[in-house]
This record gives sequence, structure tokens and C-alpha cells, in this order.
Amino acid sequence: MALNTQPNLHEPGKRHFRAFSPGDDFYEALIDTHRDLTDEQSAMVNARLILLLANHIGDISVLREAMQIAREGA
Repeated sequence: MALNTQPNLHEPGKRHFRAFSPGDDFYEALIDTHRDLTDEQSAMVNARLILLLANHIGDISVLREAMQIAREGA
């Protein structure tokens, strides 16, 4: 499986009238997740989120590709 870098966010059963709306919903939820946390707590939440999502994806080659792409932008 190759890493999908195209917009792919959706919510089952919910219709969006703009293509970017699911991404906006995700971003808002991510910001809410970090609200009122210290920098240390926020870093811990990010680390846990990465590990949870990596486990969900499960494909090491896809995860390596994602890490490479993420590092290129740093």
C-alpha cells in the first residue's frame, strides 16, 4: 500500500458542501485536543496520537514513507 497524500478526510454519514470542510473539522478537533495543555502535555498527546495512528495504519512501509515526507518539510 502506498501512502495516500491526497485529501482523504471524511466522516461517515456526514455530507460536506466544500471539499476542505472535513479537514477543517479535523483541525478544529486537533486544536481542541491541545487546548489548555502545557507544552509538555501537548507533546505527550502528539506522541500518543502518532503511536495510536501508526498502530491503526499498521503498514511499516507506509509509515516509513510518511516519516520521510514529514522530515523533508522540516
